[in-house]
Parts: sequence; C-alpha cells; structure tokens
Amino acid sequence: MSHDWLAAFLIGVLGAGHCMGMCGGIAGLMSIGSISSSKLWLNPLFYNIGRLMSYSLIGGIVGAAISTIAQYSGVNSPLNWLRLISAIFMIVLALYIGQWWQGLLKIEKAGQHIWKYISPFGKRLLPIKHPLYAIPFGFVWGWLPCGLVYSMLTWSAASGNATQGALIMFFFGLGTLPLMLTIGLSTSKLNQWIKSMAFRRIGAAILLCYGVFQLYYGVVRVI
Repeated sequence: MSHDWLAAFLIGVLGAGHCMGMCGGIAGLMSIGSISSSKLWLNPLFYNIGRLMSYSLIGGIVGAAISTIAQYSGVNSPLNWLRLISAIFMIVLALYIGQWWQGLLKIEKAGQHIWKYISPFGKRLLPIKHPLYAIPFGFVWGWLPCGLVYSMLTWSAASGNATQGALIMFFFGLGTLPLMLTIGLSTSKLNQWIKSMAFRRIGAAILLCYGVFQLYYGVVRVI
C-alpha cells in the first residue's frame, strides 16, 4: 500500500470532525419521508457510498488530466511543481486540523460559487424514499465546497495517473467513513475520541512532519 494512501486515510480520520460539521444536517434530510424507519441506517450507508464514488471520480479525473498534460508536453516539471504545491497544502491542512491556523477556510470559500449550481441536483432527490436514492444524493453532496477535499485533490493532481489519483481520494473518503456513519448518534464514543483536541493535534503533528518532508523532497526535485 502506498504511503500516500495511508496519509490520505489519516487525513480523512483527522478531518472527519470537519466533514461532520458540514454534512451533519444531511442526516436529518435523509430521514424525512423514508418509507421504513427500520431501514433508516441504510440511508447514511448508501449516502457515504455515493460520497466516496464522487471523491474517487474527481480524483481520477484530476490525476488523468494532469498526467496527460505532462505526457504530451514531454516534461515532468509540471508534476514536480504540483508535488511541491501539494506538500504546502499538506502543511496548511495540518495547521488547520491542529487548530493552529485557519487559512484553509479561505480556500474553501472559493468553491461556493460553483456549489450553488450543483446543489439543486441534490435537492431534487429529496425526500429519500428508498435507500438506493441516497447513493446519487451522496454523489452530488460529495462536491460540497471543502478545504480538506481541495487539499487532497492537489495530491491527486501530482499522483501521476488516474488510478493513483482516484485511490488517494478513495482512501481519504474511507478515513472519514467511521465518523460519518455515526451521524445522529450523539453518544458515539468514536465521535468523542476523534473530536478530542489531543487526538487531533497528535495526528496533525505527524501530518505536519510528513508535509515538511514532502516539501523538502519537492524542492530538491524542482531544483
């Protein structure tokens, strides 16, 4: 397993609290109009399947697009510069997760302009009358403006191909999955543990060290 996949998974785990804050209200939307209360747990499951599908798709598209440009240009310098940029994003992300600096939120606001054109497609799927309808709903909401997602997409862009780009985004989404599946369970021990400041800052420190190492490695390759 690639170390980038493991790092992406760790970011997903550490950033799940942010994802839950942005998407927590969706749990209520998915329960409105459901035909069977005994199957309500299926809605969050299928919603998250759709969300991971959208992450993987955009990761694959970005990875393929950038690698194609690098291939036809005949030089690898674009990928080297993107690896450098992704390392910087990783450091910014670590600072955000550790709550040392909130600059990532400014990047997040940039996606609001696009989101207003995408969100109506998700709203048309409400109410969720069958659990399978939650898959396309989750797919649409996977495009919700998110600084964490944007940071991970820089990794996908520098990955070198569509498969690696898709897998980086998939493992990121997989890391967010445990906590996202507990939406609505306020007593969840997992929820409390992942949201604890000690856990976030220990993980953020590890990620920061990894980001600094990648930045150094990226600078060496560019030079």
